[in-house]
Amino acid sequence: MKKSIVVAACVLIAPLAFAQPGPGQKSQTTTEQVTVTGAVIKMTAEEGSAASYQPLRTLVVRQENSQNADRYVLNGYGHVLDKTGKVVQTAIKPGARVRVYYAHTGDSRAIDHVVLLD
Repeated sequence: MKKSIVVAACVLIAPLAFAQPGPGQKSQTTTEQVTVTGAVIKMTAEEGSAASYQPLRTLVVRQENSQNADRYVLNGYGHVLDKTGKVVQTAIKPGARVRVYYAHTGDSRAIDHVVLLD
């Protein structure tokens, strides 16, 4: 007898626990406006010849047809690639043609990656 009362109570309560709107009922939704702010980061690439390189530290690039040299700081492995996109494990030799991809973040340049062109 107790068992049948418990089963009957469960059968009556279960639909309330898993209630979903029926075909005639509409569910209620609310929407809120969200404003997202951020800085636009422009990616730039410069090409030139490597003047000097210390692995995992600083790459100095001399622009073609110019005496100006720019200094870039590389942080960690995987930022120097060959033309096919494979990671270069050796040091960049002075005079090697490179293309440096970086983003302007305020007054500084954040290096994304360097591609060896030779």
